Amino acid sequence: MRADRLVATLLLLQSRGRATAGELAAELEVSVATTRRDLEALSSAGVPVYPQPGRAAGGSSSGERGRISRG
Repeated sequence: MRADRLVATLLLLQSRGRATAGELAAELEVSVATTRRDLEALSSAGVPVYPQPGRAAGGSSSGERGRISRG
């Protein structure tokens, strides 16, 4: 289920701080394209996830030690 995967993505980013799309995809057993769509969906929903373009594209949950701000 997508909602479960989005929550799992948030938890992974919160614990790691940063991860590549490939690392997240492997951990969640989905494609890299799915991971990128999930990161974009989280960002569009206002979750402080910052996709990072490039060869090892991925994301981070915030600029402050991988913590998700709670307002």
